[in-house]
Amino acid sequence: MRSRPAFLHAFFGGKPNTPEYEVVRWLNRRVGAKDVDHFSRAGDTKGVLAEMDDAAINVAVMVARSVPGVRVSNDDLAEVSAVAPDRLAAIASVDPIELGREAAVEEAKRAITELGMKGLNIDAGFYATPLKADDYRLMPLYELCEQLGVPAFVMSGPTTPDLTFNDPYAVDHVAKTFPKLPIVCCHGFYPQVREIVTVAFRNENVYVSPDMYTFLPGASLYIEAANSFMADQFLFGSSYPFRPMKQGVQDFGKLGLTKEAYEKATYKNASKLLGLNLEVKESKLVDA
Repeated sequence: MRSRPAFLHAFFGGKPNTPEYEVVRWLNRRVGAKDVDHFSRAGDTKGVLAEMDDAAINVAVMVARSVPGVRVSNDDLAEVSAVAPDRLAAIASVDPIELGREAAVEEAKRAITELGMKGLNIDAGFYATPLKADDYRLMPLYELCEQLGVPAFVMSGPTTPDLTFNDPYAVDHVAKTFPKLPIVCCHGFYPQVREIVTVAFRNENVYVSPDMYTFLPGASLYIEAANSFMADQFLFGSSYPFRPMKQGVQDFGKLGLTKEAYEKATYKNASKLLGLNLEVKESKLVDA
């Protein structure tokens, strides 16, 4: 979950000797990456697939961005996915502030129905006008996802420019408004772990994917919940390129998940959520 090939944009470390490249290295250090330059190895789609192979990852769910300063078009992401459609799943992104609500809905619909993208990414707190996840301007996008039967991916976490908008309780409102809509909380609204776990307890359509923040202080509550009521709502994510794929897989296996919770988090939940029809022949293989 939330894999972004570095070559897609300078923001992901696609251009060495730039400030953006150094920020990617900095964030890798902050989240415990042992090799902070790992992302420089994969300069194209073939390289990304090689990294996945080395990490024993079957499928990468690529979630791009459409916010000021980071524009990755749905067409470009779909082109990357088309290289290996059975291994690279693409999630659409739109900016309702830049496009306006109607145009944003139309672009999201095109990306899902024509380009075959498997969900929609919403960067609520990162738009030019920052929003909470339940802002009225986002509701038509959630409604579209529910109508099309695809999940909505809500971006959250401690890199939100104004932490006021990193609000897990806004997801509770969305989940109650659209009870048939699967909502994936990328970055798990860290550090508000207790709050998003509570929201997931109240709403079975809320999925928690803390990815790189799974390994930071205070994140053990994610694992405790995944070993209990949240087993069907927890998702493994590499957060590549901000953490190495292989290290993410290795570290995830040491968190103390039960065998059942581990299998659900690493492939069963994602397979059901995105219609991937994954079958694991070797226990080491996971979905990222």
